[in-house]
Amino acid sequence: MSDVLRLIIKLFRPLPILGGMITFALGAGIARYLGNTIDWNYYFLGQTWVILLQVSMHTLGDYFAPLADNVNPGRTPFSERSDALGPGKLPRNLALWIGIACLAVVGYLSVLLLQLVGMAPVLYLILSLIFVGALVYSVPPLRLASSGYGELLMSILIANLIPLLAYQLQADEWHRLIPMATFPLMLLHLGMMVAFEFPEYAPDTKYEKSTLLVRMGWQRGMLAHNILVLGGFVLLGIAWAYGMPLKIALPGLLVLPVGALQVWMMTRIEDGAKPNWTLFTVVAAASFGLTAYILAYSVWTR
Repeated sequence: MSDVLRLIIKLFRPLPILGGMITFALGAGIARYLGNTIDWNYYFLGQTWVILLQVSMHTLGDYFAPLADNVNPGRTPFSERSDALGPGKLPRNLALWIGIACLAVVGYLSVLLLQLVGMAPVLYLILSLIFVGALVYSVPPLRLASSGYGELLMSILIANLIPLLAYQLQADEWHRLIPMATFPLMLLHLGMMVAFEFPEYAPDTKYEKSTLLVRMGWQRGMLAHNILVLGGFVLLGIAWAYGMPLKIALPGLLVLPVGALQVWMMTRIEDGAKPNWTLFTVVAAASFGLTAYILAYSVWTR
């Protein structure tokens, strides 16, 4: 693989895109589980819309990121910045033009999608919320990615709104299974976002980058991380108690040992153990990713 292609792949951020694909599949799978016939034209059109919007969000986010973000010895594969731009790498303007091109295609696909679906005010609202949220996250003047509020916004986009979009493309009626499946994922995703910020806490503090972890502080961030991760599985258990079928909830709860490992590793770090940030961030990604995948698998195979 050439260096240019490798850098472009890094710029596109395939791991977050994969997360969006899984949660999109979850939303459509819930519609199928509830008896709706999947319209694959809507599915692939909606999924392409989401992927291109994510690519534009990532590339524009890198383009508008402060130069201080380049100084980050703690960067991991899950960092907010791709580290694909700069001297000896890809030119910064390339990220800008890729982002603009993707937004142009997203605009075209939005018109096409709405023409195919017809009058659907709820779908208009969901598309608008996702589109505006992606821009607000990555583009000035708000650029919430470095404000301490972007983590919550990103978790809502990935874990709540994207599966809701996929569901709405396939079903006409609202169902409580959507929030039952997605709100636990939102907590797990937010816990994952906080986990990803720990390796970068020192440079983020030094260069006054206002991430959620920097705003909370190291110690409160550890407590919040543990509450979010365990809270995600507790919320999944509550969803089962209030009507989520056991054959959907139980497979998701099987990931609890991974979440417990994530919390245990954080507790060890809090007690003074030397952190293995690479392993810790991989476990954090697995807690969210496996839960989302297993939930999606469960609704597609039942």
